[in-house]
Amino acid sequence: MLTEAQKTFLDRFWDDETGLSVDTWNEDFTELDRYRGLNANMHSVEAFLAVADVTGDESWRTRAGRIIDHVLGWASNNEWRTPEHFHEDWSLDLECNADRKGDQFKPYGATPGHGIEWSRLITQYALSAPDLSESDKARLVDAAENLFHRAVADGWNIDGAPGIVYTTDWQGRPVVHDRMHWTLAEAINTSATLARVTGRPEYGEWYSRFLAYADDKVIDHDNGSWFHQLDAGNHPIGTVWPGKSDLYHATQSMMIPLHDPSLSIAVAAKRSAD
Repeated sequence: MLTEAQKTFLDRFWDDETGLSVDTWNEDFTELDRYRGLNANMHSVEAFLAVADVTGDESWRTRAGRIIDHVLGWASNNEWRTPEHFHEDWSLDLECNADRKGDQFKPYGATPGHGIEWSRLITQYALSAPDLSESDKARLVDAAENLFHRAVADGWNIDGAPGIVYTTDWQGRPVVHDRMHWTLAEAINTSATLARVTGRPEYGEWYSRFLAYADDKVIDHDNGSWFHQLDAGNHPIGTVWPGKSDLYHATQSMMIPLHDPSLSIAVAAKRSAD
């Protein structure tokens, strides 16, 4: 299955000329959607690093690095807010869904949670890529810190209540004030990773702050799991993510802080168990 998945990705989703992943095909792979997005590329990086860790095939880590180079260029030229949406030629589409700002899968504006998640993935790549110089690793970790700082400055407790807002405009003003559980999970992961990698106390303080908020507002102590969506007053709602279908983010956030930040979590946990 892994071999087939790798072949399908390379044949259909990987644009080797550009060094980025395309987004959506129809069912029989005859029509490629013209939309290009950073969310698909973020999860591509996550997958590529995992495949490299599992198989030892470093070509996947190299592909992850190519995507990261694009992302850092876009983010550094956009005050470290990561653009999310693009046209077919990979030109920016900063006004995508300006008339549907709360779109479930392609919301308008910047998503602080993605800036936070990119921060951790870039750090993982910096620690694991075998051919990077020490100066390149330091540059990447510095960029990861910039992404984290921008995201929490824009998103955390910005509207009078704790939590990270879902989206902001391009000046950092909140657009969708709801808090998503996956954003908090990634904030836990990234603050712990940066605390370990940089040794700076501020990241440990963020880690403690995020865990306290999770315990107070997001974990459902009566029925289990995490509330997936809270409103601006931290009351559970379900307009974007009803129910509790996603175990992936919450589970990882309880594991990643305890393991080697240079490895994908499945491999890190297995090596720890061995």
